[in-house]
Amino acid sequence: MKIKERRITLSWAMYDWANSAFATTIMAAVLPIYYSDVAAKTISKNLATSYWGYTQSIAMLAVATLAPVLGAIADYSQAKMKFLRFFAFIGAIFTASLYFVRTGDYLMCSVMYIVADLGFAGGNIFYNAILPEITTKDNIDWVSTLGFALGYLGGGILLFINILMIQFPKAFFIPNSTIAARLSFISVGIWWLLFSVPIFKSIKDNSTDKRRRMNYITVGFGRVINTFQESRKYKELFKFLIAFWIYNDGISTIIVMATIYGRSIG
Repeated sequence: MKIKERRITLSWAMYDWANSAFATTIMAAVLPIYYSDVAAKTISKNLATSYWGYTQSIAMLAVATLAPVLGAIADYSQAKMKFLRFFAFIGAIFTASLYFVRTGDYLMCSVMYIVADLGFAGGNIFYNAILPEITTKDNIDWVSTLGFALGYLGGGILLFINILMIQFPKAFFIPNSTIAARLSFISVGIWWLLFSVPIFKSIKDNSTDKRRRMNYITVGFGRVINTFQESRKYKELFKFLIAFWIYNDGISTIIVMATIYGRSIG
C-alpha cells in the first residue's frame, strides 16, 4: 500500500475513533445516568427511565425512517464528504450543547440527544459509503476492520478519561461530579470534531461526474420506493432485512437502556 493510500486509509478509520466517543459516553454510559440523576431529577426514577426510553424510541424511529433515504442518496451522490461534514458538525455541536442541560431540563436533553443521534447515524451512512471508493476489494475487509478497531479504542479511551473525571473531579480541578459529567459532553463534541479533521482534509468529493444533477431528496425517496417494489421478487431477502432490523434494534435498546435501568433499581 502506497504512502498516500495509507494516509487516506488511516484518515478514514480515524473518523470511527472520533465518533465512537458518542456511542460510549453519550449513548451507553454517562448521559443516561446524568439524565436520571440530574436532568430528570424533578420526576420519579421510574418516570425518568420511561422518558429516556421514549427518547430512544423516537431517535431510533427517526434513524430508521431516514436511513434508507440517506443510504440511497449516499449511493447516488458524489458529495459524500459534504454530507458527512454536515452530519458530523450537527452531531458534535448538539452533543457539546448537552453541557447546558441542568436539573429539570429533561425535555431539552431529549431533544438535543435526538438531534445528536441523527448526526451520528447520518454521518455513519456517508462514512460507510466512502469505504469502497478509497480501497480495493482485496483490502476492503482489512480497512473496515481497522475502522472498527480504532473506534473501540478511541471511544474506550475517552470514556475512561470521562469516568475518571466524574469519579475523581478534584483531581481534574473540577468542583464536583455533576460539572464533570457536563464537561464530558463537551469533551465528546471536541473529540468528535478534532479527530474528524484527517478525513475532512484527506478525502475529497469527486466533482467531475456531470450526471449528478438530480435533486438528492427526489433521488433518495425514488430509490427507496423502487427498492421496496423490487423486494417482492426477493421475499427471503426482504424477510431477512426485517428480521435483522428487529434484532438490531433489540440489541441497541439493551445498550442504551442498561445503565439507566440499573440506576433506577439501585
